[in-house]
Amino acid sequence: MTKSNMQKIAAGAPEAQSADLVAGTIAQLKDLFPELVTEGPKGSAINLDVLKALVGDATVTDVDEKYGLNWHGKRRARQLALTPSTGTLRPCPEESVDWDSTQNLMIEGDNLEVLKLLQKSYAGKVKLIYIDPPYNTGNDFVYPDSFQNSIQNYLELTGQTEEGQKTSSNTEASGRFHTDWLNMLYPRLKLARNLLQDDGVLCVSIDDVEQANLRKVCDDLFGEENHVATIVWQKRYVSNATAKWLSDMHDFIVVYAKNKETLKVNSLERTEEQLAAYKNPDKDARGVWRAQDLSASKPYSAGMFTITGPTGNSFDPPPNRYWRCNKEQFDKWVADGRIWWGVNKDARPMLKAFLAESERGVTPNTWWDYGFAGHNKEATLELKELFDGDAPFDTPKPVRLMRRLIELFCGSDDLVLDFFCGSASFGHAAMECNAAGDDSALRFILVQLPEPVTRVGYQTIADISKERLRRARSKVKADYPAAQVDAGFRVFKLDESNIRAWMPKATELGQSLLDHQEHLQPDRTEQDLLYELLLKLGLDLCVPIQQQMIAGKSVYAVGAGVLLACLAESITTAEVETLAEGIVQWYQQLAPAGDTTCVFRDSAFGDDVAKTNMAAILQQHGIQNVRSL
Repeated sequence: MTKSNMQKIAAGAPEAQSADLVAGTIAQLKDLFPELVTEGPKGSAINLDVLKALVGDATVTDVDEKYGLNWHGKRRARQLALTPSTGTLRPCPEESVDWDSTQNLMIEGDNLEVLKLLQKSYAGKVKLIYIDPPYNTGNDFVYPDSFQNSIQNYLELTGQTEEGQKTSSNTEASGRFHTDWLNMLYPRLKLARNLLQDDGVLCVSIDDVEQANLRKVCDDLFGEENHVATIVWQKRYVSNATAKWLSDMHDFIVVYAKNKETLKVNSLERTEEQLAAYKNPDKDARGVWRAQDLSASKPYSAGMFTITGPTGNSFDPPPNRYWRCNKEQFDKWVADGRIWWGVNKDARPMLKAFLAESERGVTPNTWWDYGFAGHNKEATLELKELFDGDAPFDTPKPVRLMRRLIELFCGSDDLVLDFFCGSASFGHAAMECNAAGDDSALRFILVQLPEPVTRVGYQTIADISKERLRRARSKVKADYPAAQVDAGFRVFKLDESNIRAWMPKATELGQSLLDHQEHLQPDRTEQDLLYELLLKLGLDLCVPIQQQMIAGKSVYAVGAGVLLACLAESITTAEVETLAEGIVQWYQQLAPAGDTTCVFRDSAFGDDVAKTNMAAILQQHGIQNVRSL
């Protein structure tokens, strides 16, 4: 029998799974310290004795006391993040808007599995991640974390299988109140960090219940040195008269950079009130200015001299303060007309700061009042406006708050992510930023668990998310009629992989072999298979895809020929040569810059001879990597 040169992608192959983060970490360590990696009974492993030697034996053991946050299940949560997903994301063009042109994604599924599936395609590409996770208020929060079969667990939990839905309660009386919440959040944040650019930033909305724990978890995952700030957002403008102790008026937004040294924070535009502070009482030719205090709390070199004013008055720095310059610099400012002595020339000296010379706007601060960033009632009113007087989601965030975060940390063409998207306020805000900005082309990825709801007209929270995006699109286009903005989105849904795993029944081995002759799921389309290939090969889910009919078969070219795929269910021996030559001709026209992978459905070929001939023709013309599903 002729052996085919076409390699098969089986369920256990790396191409059929999400990124193996453990293997990636070991590979990085091996590049730095080859002596650190050894071969163990289960493959590559870390030699801890060598590691101790490399760091001068300055390590601690598990039994030693060490600073940090620990809880029952932390090790399992870490392992859960490192366990590859065998799921896939199935395309849903019928639920999407502008499928053929949009660069935005709305993904329906458990965000832990989705984050795993995004690792190959989006690692190091996201500028801003904003999340508004469950606040752990004692209500149910439902996330199906399982080592055994997380995809099946997810389908059962969301009512997509006959098993029905399950919920997970987390009340304070359970004794695991904080533990359950931490075990839910930890693996998601660990995976999220991998998706950030080196200058990327994570923003997490949280309340007082878990704010301290969230900080410790982020210190663990991002490093304490990468904590940028904790923003206090005034979510209410009226006190709660029925509050038992103090009225809760604010939430927090905890901000961490992947690498604070490379993070750039944009300045804010000055408000009309701030601009009004700039005047020009002395008609200075350099324009309007505002007076700045000439003293400072920190000592400057020779900053303790006495200043004599135009009317002979003498001035020393206020108690426990210093002049912000030395005598030489002060004299230069006087000569340049930059010192203001008041209208009568006898006031304390002030430094003139000219608006025209200001290179940046206002430096952001950590207090965001409702006038600056909106409030909870505003968010509810926004939903009611979009949904004809109804508010189908209970805890939305205002679009203004989301826009402030985008304006603070993003450029014009960055990728942003929200994997607890709820009512999709973040996607709405990204659309508005694109419409309002010059040449702004932000892209967004939203993820939402399809948790069942009882709202009339909607089956799940994800349904509400998608409908919010559709209605927000119409509003943005109406509010900004001249803007050319991408206000569409591609919908994908989490499901079991298109590639069936080999799970034989011991008592029916023969039948199991027959059943597994076709190892693809029977109800999957060519589009399902194609987009799983994009995910598993690390290609963007919005990458351009071309299609041609060759020898009566649909052939797809992804990313200008980086991936070629013919996923027809049948390719006869007689059709092989014509199909192969057509693919080669198209490949030569595309002239891809890098290596090309060409993929077929394994069961499409009648025999190994047909597979071998197909692979041989393609490889003779430069397409060396020929695979089958």
